[in-house]
Amino acid sequence: MNLKYSQENQSKMTSKIICIHSNDTEISKQTKKELLAKLINAGYIVEDELSEKTELLICIGGDGVILDALHRFNFPRVPVIGVNTGHLGFFQEVESHTLDAFIKNYREGRYRLQPLSTVEGIVTFTDGSTIVINALNEIVIRGNNYLASHLELSIDGSFIEKFSGDGLLVATSAGSTAYNYSLGGSIVDPRLDLLQVTPLAPMNTTAYRSFTSSILLPPDLHLDVVPDLTRCEKISIVADGECSVLSNVANIKVGVSDIEVNLLRFETYDFWNKVKTKFL
Repeated sequence: MNLKYSQENQSKMTSKIICIHSNDTEISKQTKKELLAKLINAGYIVEDELSEKTELLICIGGDGVILDALHRFNFPRVPVIGVNTGHLGFFQEVESHTLDAFIKNYREGRYRLQPLSTVEGIVTFTDGSTIVINALNEIVIRGNNYLASHLELSIDGSFIEKFSGDGLLVATSAGSTAYNYSLGGSIVDPRLDLLQVTPLAPMNTTAYRSFTSSILLPPDLHLDVVPDLTRCEKISIVADGECSVLSNVANIKVGVSDIEVNLLRFETYDFWNKVKTKFL
């Protein structure tokens, strides 16, 4: 796997300050209480917010709690690990009944870091102003209030087509097993650095001709999306489930971001074994 061994990083993680981010389910609250006591007993300082001295971010819940933490803390460089108290728990590395083993392995540096690429959308408005939207799993571009989207697509400046349908999803390799998979997109090994463009309910008639399968893009190419403002004044851009409704959008440039997320993985982690146990 494309995992970085932790020994070099472990020598730098000397602050012993850990941040815990949790959802509000009863099982997560109980797990946080137990983990908090165990970490303090092991000599760690536990906080609810990140600081420059934080050495690890622990997320308790399902996959959504990791995404929530990344957006809340602005995609921090600090390593992230998930404790699963949800359902699927694809990103999560620790089960709630293995907290002691987790702390022991972490203290002894028996883990690796798995760097995951993120995707960014640079939104340019008709007045020339811009904003940047980041995501770990995917960015979805669609019409507001579930109206049909009419989008002009170009790849690295080369015009491809005028797409019509519910919208487009642009997923990272890490996000290939999330919404992308539900849309019929491909599962991608996280060692492959790419973007997957998957259509949402494309129109394919004599009036509208839109691609109906996923497109894979290398990390050095980007997708330009120009919405037809005469048909839809507002565009919804959804980043990891967080929706922004925007008006007067002239262009959306979607590509691989420079930001990486480092998930903490133990020596037994294997991506395809997780795919097998979670999906098959």
